[in-house]
Amino acid sequence: MVSVGSKALPSTGFHSRRKSKKPKTGPTSSDATSFDNRNTHRRNTFSSPPQQQQQQYRSHIRKQVDPETTKYLSEIANLFESEGVELEERSLICANALEETKGKEFEIATDYILSHTLETILQGCDVDNLCAFFQSSADQFPFIAMDRSGSHVAQTALNCLADHLQYDDGRPLVEEALTVICKVIAANSVDVMCNCYGSHVLRTLLCLCKGVPLDKSGFYLSKSTTALAQRMNSKDFSSKNDCATNFQSGFPDLLNLLVSEMLKHASKCIKSLQVDQFSSLVFQTTLRVIAGNDELLLDVIPILLGCKNKNNAEGNFIENKVVPELRNLLKDAGFSHLMEVVLEVSPAALFKELFTKVFRNSLLDLSSHQLGNFVVQALISHASDQDLMELIWDELGPNMEGLFQMGRSGVVASLIAACEKLHINEHKCCEALAKTLCLEDESSKWIVPRLLYLDSYFTCEDKSNWNWQSGARMHVMGSLILQTIFRFNSEYIKPFITSITLMDTNHVLEAVRDSRGSHVIEAFLISGAPGKQKRRLVTKLQGHFGEVALNSSGVFTIDKCFTACNLSLRETIVSEILAVRNELSKTKQGIYLLRKLDVDGFAASPDHWRLKQTSKESTYKEFYATFGSSDTRSTKNDGFLADTSNNNKSNPNNVKEMRKEIDQSLGSSFLSSDGFNKNQNKTKQKHKKNVEISGNEDNSSRKKKRSKKEKVESGYEAATETAKKRERNRDVSETPGKKLKTSD
Repeated sequence: MVSVGSKALPSTGFHSRRKSKKPKTGPTSSDATSFDNRNTHRRNTFSSPPQQQQQQYRSHIRKQVDPETTKYLSEIANLFESEGVELEERSLICANALEETKGKEFEIATDYILSHTLETILQGCDVDNLCAFFQSSADQFPFIAMDRSGSHVAQTALNCLADHLQYDDGRPLVEEALTVICKVIAANSVDVMCNCYGSHVLRTLLCLCKGVPLDKSGFYLSKSTTALAQRMNSKDFSSKNDCATNFQSGFPDLLNLLVSEMLKHASKCIKSLQVDQFSSLVFQTTLRVIAGNDELLLDVIPILLGCKNKNNAEGNFIENKVVPELRNLLKDAGFSHLMEVVLEVSPAALFKELFTKVFRNSLLDLSSHQLGNFVVQALISHASDQDLMELIWDELGPNMEGLFQMGRSGVVASLIAACEKLHINEHKCCEALAKTLCLEDESSKWIVPRLLYLDSYFTCEDKSNWNWQSGARMHVMGSLILQTIFRFNSEYIKPFITSITLMDTNHVLEAVRDSRGSHVIEAFLISGAPGKQKRRLVTKLQGHFGEVALNSSGVFTIDKCFTACNLSLRETIVSEILAVRNELSKTKQGIYLLRKLDVDGFAASPDHWRLKQTSKESTYKEFYATFGSSDTRSTKNDGFLADTSNNNKSNPNNVKEMRKEIDQSLGSSFLSSDGFNKNQNKTKQKHKKNVEISGNEDNSSRKKKRSKKEKVESGYEAATETAKKRERNRDVSETPGKKLKTSD
């Protein structure tokens, strides 16, 4: 390697970035945590490419860059580092420098130091010069992509293309350059996808052809936190097919060509590629970028599963002879991740066949495996058919306790979330969970605490003497299970409601101080539980509302407490928050809470604050009396909106939107006394000005206009005005001989 000196680096950031950048070792390598410590069980298997391709790669040895070119690039690096180059001049310098690299792209891109300068040059080029670089380096591009330094150059070049495409800059040129690159990459796809550096470049190329942002982690790299949120129905995900419209249209024909050619070469050694962690990542991205294209998916997925005979007849996508091998592969690190994505994107017919041939009667065995259990979670989460869910429940539902004891709480959590999503076996689900967490002849008091400390309870030898684990971190899956349970119909979750309301005061305080526990408390407060039970829990925080609000996640808990309470408890909450107003005002969430609770309004005039809150309550009740269900209208409660949903499943999205609208309309009506007087003065001045301007108008006309204006400003219903217009039009239609008089 040629040594150029530290000044050759275009910026200090390049060296530190390159040093810290490590090859990804799996789809969730960037996450600190994952389902049941998944990362600790992965195997770093690597499968060598075919011998002929391997020899071809070894024979491609980099030559040293000639001293003249090295000196020239070093001078350019020093020039850019001085920051004395204007934008137009920089573009011209980059274009000239790129011209000098022709025929030497591979040597420069794979040089540890000069590659940084080449990246800087590529970033400063226009789309014409950038495409020229791809054209001239096409034959060497796969080898550049598989090099430690060259892979950075390749990805920088692709990122620059993506930046230009955002402005539809030189699209025909870009498509032509990408076509050349896709052909040469496809021809060397097995080499590239099995290489730890080339895998990244190939995934970037797939995303670019699809037209999705290159930092869109859902396509490029799956994250355990994202998958977990999706499986627990706690996050709303848009279709991956729609993501492309937010960026650009992509190159669909080119994508199909790349995928088809890539799979044609991969099918020859698919067995070795199935268990390779880097090729698994490429296949996962491939499936995600073609999601929604059922015709292509039905061609690609059987190949990835090891089927050789192409048969697209429903019920025959999967060959029977590969089924035993697939069941074994589900316990492999690389393939298990791939199968999760297969289940995510599979068309309904293929999904059903996979369940029938591969998973049925094997779910419990797979769930007991440290890797296979994640595939079962994916299967449960993506099941969209109630009949299919019934079959899954029959295998796993009665074995809930065994799954907890094996440490497979993720499977139970996915099962409960799927039952809630598909509205099936909800009652059975709650009964089985309560029975699992309660000993014989034991009250339901300890159900919620045992879920909050799930591992501690099930690893305890003497479960009858288990106690609250003060100071310990609460369990992720236990918290998520409880959050899902509180979305069920209140009739089904009575034991859980009883348990959470019977928690000791100090236990409730510990729960709200823990981020996982606070989510459980919030889920209960927005659930369909009776308002009386909610207030019973909130009163245990009395005297600590200010302390809770100052906690990092406590602001949201206080918000939910405030919504669930009656007027007297709301006043207690606000009075305690007022004592810590200065500290809260220094935080972003604190400012939101102070505004939401109208703490300043309470401090200025408690009586006016109470009037405003009473009016809100009256408006909420009026709304539900008019638009709510018959059960809701017949329910008597002394609380607010959250108290009117005793026997109904809550709908947080609709409730949130409705509350926002009512708060905004009432906020404009209930102003502080100073603001109210100011508005009155402004209104008088405006009216006075209107009188002066329209002095020639007759009195009756002025009165009509002012009356109409006052009605609009006070929130007069648009529907009333529409009705009057229709009435006038009807009168006119009945008297066709009458001439209309237009108003000024």
